[in-house]
Amino acid sequence: MNEKYVRENFVALARSLFERGYATGGAGNISVKLDDGTILATPTGSSMGRLNPETLSLVDINGNHLSGDKPSKEVEFHLALYRNNQACNAVVHLHCTYLTALSCIDDLPSDNVIKPFTPYFVMRVGRLPLIPYFNPGDPQIAIELANKAADYRAFLLANHGPVVTGTDLEDAVDNAEELEETAKLFLLLNNHPIRYLSDEHITELSRRRK
Repeated sequence: MNEKYVRENFVALARSLFERGYATGGAGNISVKLDDGTILATPTGSSMGRLNPETLSLVDINGNHLSGDKPSKEVEFHLALYRNNQACNAVVHLHCTYLTALSCIDDLPSDNVIKPFTPYFVMRVGRLPLIPYFNPGDPQIAIELANKAADYRAFLLANHGPVVTGTDLEDAVDNAEELEETAKLFLLLNNHPIRYLSDEHITELSRRRK
């Protein structure tokens, strides 16, 4: 795909997320793999609402800075996902309200934070493991994600927010949006009995996963 288009689309999608409140200030970062295997990523300290397509960070799969502004320190965990899941071609990390709120709840199940209750969560994400808390930029985040990369599409960093992958940037953004909506519904349903999906329904829906 034409790199100029990818850069412009990158900026447009990041701005859309920012304008709708999925990221605030300089929080959050996204990346996408180019056809040559290099990675475009948000620069350090940048706002997702005010990116410049010409100054996006370009790094190789080992994290070497090739061009553009200096990349976010969190690009390391993006690279861990690319290196350990061949189907991953984009990564979205947000500090969106409902998923971040969910990530702060104590005693969440580590293997799957949200028991499926909508078909869209199953088809878009499937399962959402919890990654233990580490300070932002801690190399251990990349190690934790690398260990789970092959088995999941999305992850919840404790007290931090979601990390969501996709087959391309649009897919990753769509997955992130669906996941945030699921967290919103989950918190709205607090103290109400929930009709969870059956194992049979989950199995059938998993077959439809894009």
